[in-house]
Parts: sequence; structure tokens; C-alpha cells
Amino acid sequence: MKPGTTTAACAALIRRDLTLIWRRRGDALNPILFALIVVALFPLALGPEPENLRRIAAGAVFVAILLAGLLALDTLFRSDYEDGSLEQLVLSPHPLSLLLGCKIAVHWLTTALPLIILAPMLGELLHLAEPLRWLLPAALLLATPLLSLIGAVCVALTVGMHRSGMLLALLVLPLYMPVLIFGAGACNAAQAGLPYLAPLLWLGAALVLALVIAPLACAAALRISLS
Repeated sequence: MKPGTTTAACAALIRRDLTLIWRRRGDALNPILFALIVVALFPLALGPEPENLRRIAAGAVFVAILLAGLLALDTLFRSDYEDGSLEQLVLSPHPLSLLLGCKIAVHWLTTALPLIILAPMLGELLHLAEPLRWLLPAALLLATPLLSLIGAVCVALTVGMHRSGMLLALLVLPLYMPVLIFGAGACNAAQAGLPYLAPLLWLGAALVLALVIAPLACAAALRISLS
């Protein structure tokens, strides 16, 4: 890999972010523990009856993973902003949208992917129906990258503000609602024996669109926030 190329810059950025996350691996476990606690609270609140829990299992896991991702979202650019490396990315000769896409990918790999792997176990806590044991991770595999891409744009808009947690939540949650509706709706339709492919196709189409537009929008929002 030739030094100074865009490919080398992306590889170096990915290595740097993974190294920083490994050094702060205790913080990286917070979303997983948060999702586990949220799911474990549902049987305590609704009672241990399997039928009641099975009916809300997919939606509860989706909400838990959405909130866990929101918990980790503010850290996407925060440390880079505080140590000045975010300005260096903006001033870099390499495409900013591509560099930010690498950061978003690392963030998804270290926060959302472990939750997707644990989703069947979280579902078992709520007596997840048999047909959903493969459909729930598949829906999350489409939904969580979309959540990360949407959230990254909102984080870029608020990165220069102190105590932006509540503002970030107000910006992100309305944009997350369609993803939650389609993802949980596909699982609920499968549980009821209805066709469920259409919501997954809508999620896939939205993900393809977001993969193209979100890094560009994130780069533009970041330039506005740092100007």
C-alpha cells in the first residue's frame, strides 16, 4: 500500500480508531450492558408469562438496541474534536466523506455488530418466536448501519456544542422512527404469519441511499460545525 494515497489514509484511520477503542474497551462494553439491562427489565415490568413476552420480543430488542446505539453515538466524533484530529481530517487532501465513512464503519463494527450477534440471546430472554431467530438479526443487519449513518450526520451538526446530548437525541429520534417501524414491523409480520419481505426491502433501499448520501452530508455538516 503506497504511503500518501487515499487507501493508505483510510487504512491508517481505521487502525487508529480500532486501537483507541481497544484501549477504552471498558467504555465499548457500555452499549451491550445497557441493551441487556433494558431487555431484562421487560419481564419484571410485564410479568413472566411467555405469551405476553413473545408478542413484544422483537420490538423490545429493537428498542433496546436503538437506545444502546444512541448512548454510544455522541462518542463518534467527540474525542477527535477535543484533541484536534477532527480539524486535521477536514484539512486533509483526501476526500473527507470517505474518511468519515471509515469512522462510521468502525463505529458500527464496534457498537452495533456485537449487539446483532447477541440479539438472539436477548430474544431468548423474552421467549422470541422460532421464525424470528434468524429474521431478527437479518433485520438488525439492515437497520443498524442505517441508524449509524443517520446518527453520524446529526452528530456532525452538534459536535461543536457542549452538552449536546439532549439536542442530539431530539434530532436523531424522529429520524430513527421509520427504521424502527420497518424493522420491528417485518418481525411482527413474520410472527403473525404475514408477508414480511417488503419492510426488509424498504430498509435495504434506504440503506443503499444512505451509504451514498450520508457520508457527503456528514462531511458538509462537519465543515459547518467547525467553521
